[in-house]
Parts: sequence; C-alpha cells; structure tokens
Amino acid sequence: MLIDARKFAVATAGFCAFLNLYSPQALLPALAREFGTNAATISTIMTASTLAIALTAPFTGAIADVLGRKRVITAAMLAVVLPMVGAALAQDVQALIVWLFIQGLMLPPVFAVTVAYIGDEWPAKEVAGVAGIYIAGSSIGGFAGRLVPGVLGDLVGWRGAFLVLAALSLAGAAIVALMLPREKHFVRSEGLATSARQMLRHVKNPQLLATFAIGFGVLFNFIGIFTYVSFHLAGPPYFFSSTLLGAIFACYLVGTVVSPMTGWAIAQLGRRRLLLVIMAVWVLGVLVTLAPPVGIIVLGLTLCAACGMLVQTISTGYVAAIAKEGRSSAVGLYVTAFYVGGSMGAFLPGLAWERGGYPACVTMVIAVQAAMALIAALAYRRVTV
Repeated sequence: MLIDARKFAVATAGFCAFLNLYSPQALLPALAREFGTNAATISTIMTASTLAIALTAPFTGAIADVLGRKRVITAAMLAVVLPMVGAALAQDVQALIVWLFIQGLMLPPVFAVTVAYIGDEWPAKEVAGVAGIYIAGSSIGGFAGRLVPGVLGDLVGWRGAFLVLAALSLAGAAIVALMLPREKHFVRSEGLATSARQMLRHVKNPQLLATFAIGFGVLFNFIGIFTYVSFHLAGPPYFFSSTLLGAIFACYLVGTVVSPMTGWAIAQLGRRRLLLVIMAVWVLGVLVTLAPPVGIIVLGLTLCAACGMLVQTISTGYVAAIAKEGRSSAVGLYVTAFYVGGSMGAFLPGLAWERGGYPACVTMVIAVQAAMALIAALAYRRVTV
C-alpha cells in the first residue's frame, strides 16, 4: 500500500511538535534532584513552554493567513532545533526555563497552521479523519518525547537526551519540507488588519468559544495528571527511575489507534453525545489512577490518554470545519486556550500537590472535567457539523 505523502507529513509535524513539548516531563524528578528544588518549582519549566505557545498562537495564525501554510510550518520546525540545543547546555533552572520558553514560541506555527492546512486541503467530510492522523502522530511524539529522554536520561544524562531530540527534530523538519505539498486551496487574507477582524468575529462565535473552553480543559487535564503522577511514582513506595517513568507513557500510543476513528464515531453518535460519553470515561480513568497497584494506575493513564486524544481530535476538527474564514487565526485562538490550560495544569495542581499530594491533584482535574462536560452539554445541543 502506497503511503499518502501529505498525511505522512501531517503526522510527522504532529510528532515533532509533541516530541519537543513534553520532553522534560519524564525527567522532572531527576531535574528537581539535580537542581535542588521541589515539584512545584521544577514544573514551571512545563509552564514556560506552554505559556509561550499560548501567548503567540493567535498571532501565528494571523501571520499564516497572510503568508501561507507550508513555509510557516517548515520554518518553525527548523527553528525549534536551536532552543532544544540551548536547553541541553543550560546550567541552572532559570536558563532551562528561558530556553524552553523560546522553544514554546516556535511551536504554534506547527500546531495551529498544520490543523488549518488540513481544513484547507481536505474535503469537509475528511477533515476529522485527517485531524485524527495528525493527533495520532502527536500521540506517538508525546510518547517518544517522554520515553526517549527517560531512557537516555538514565544512560547518558538529560543533556544528551535533549541533544538527541534536537537531531530528531531536524530530521522531521526535512521530511515535512520534502513531503508536504504547497497549499492549493489556501485563501490569503487581505492583510493583518483583516485577519485581526476575523479573530474578533471568532471570539463572538458561541460554538468556537465553547470549543476553546474545552481545549483549555484538555491540556489542563493532560499536564495535571501526567506531570504529577510522575512525582507520585518517583516517590515511595514506587521509586521509579527516569526510564520507568518514560515507559509509563507508552499508554499514549493508544491515541494512535483511537484518534483516526473519530470521524466514524462522530457519524455514529454525533459530536455532543460522543463528547459526553468520552468525558465520563475520562473521569473514571483519572479516579483509577488513585489505586495503589501500578498496573491499575497504568490502566487509568491509558484511559486518560485515549479520552484526551479523542476530545482533542473532536475539538480541533470542529474548529477547522466551522471557521469558514481566517481558519489559521481560529485554530490559533484554540491553541492559545489549549496551552493556557496546559500552563494552568502545570501550575495549579502543583499548589494542590504541596497541600494534599496526588489525591488533591486528582480532585482538581475532575472538577475541570465536570466543567468541560457541562459546556459540551449546553453548547453543542444544535451542532450539525
């Protein structure tokens, strides 16, 4: 069977973006020990990158609506390599935070513009399926971004791990440059002022606002659970090494399987009903991670990964489908909400951790999930796309 070059390039873009974004997560306990700091403080390196993404995503979308898709995606993928090398050479937490913040500034063109490219270049009925392929690539990247640094962190140290990720990122940028065709259906914005007006119209669209809120919750939950379960498993009675913490993230691979099925599932159940079912299972998955046996914790994390990937696929595909103009800026606004959620998911559960440990983090995440389900129930009653 021949490989579809466009779909492979889209999956590669997702892979490389998430490979870089989550690379410190399995290393956080080791980094905390090396730099002599606590869980809440070292987790600010996750906050730095996600906050940078949130700050720049809408402007990236506006620029891409003027300049085009492929050139922005490939330039950003090449630019990501430099801050990863800088992070590998950092001598203290502050320098690491700065380099990962700079890296975060480079990632929105990959996230936002790739999804907009999908919305432009595939028929509306195929957008959810192709978005699922992008999310599948992202899930593999998210897994590799945790496993590879975890294993290499034990073998050659975290600095060597970051340098390997920089090399992988460079290879991914070359693949996308060679295999992703120039956009054919892109409608160029008349200028940044026009793009800004389109962004204002987006924030007045109730369906988009609801989807942005759901996006906020998706990454809040991901970062909140997967960051602090690492500290949970690194402490007594588990004492997991960086390699074992990285291996735990194999559960991310379930997203590779389930995400491409999203389009079919929406057709069978409808967007609203599917979202509510997934949210119920997601809450169950979070609760299961409170059980003491490691196998049960992994099962809970697997449910969390599957549900999170499905909700992310549904919401990103919906934004791309209903934003008829200024699609990059619409996706950029979604990405901003998504990564503001991620920043809060690294920071706020850290405060909960200091007060009540991992159970307090779980309580906070479930409260956010309940709010997401309520928004979906109320806002998606008349969804037809």
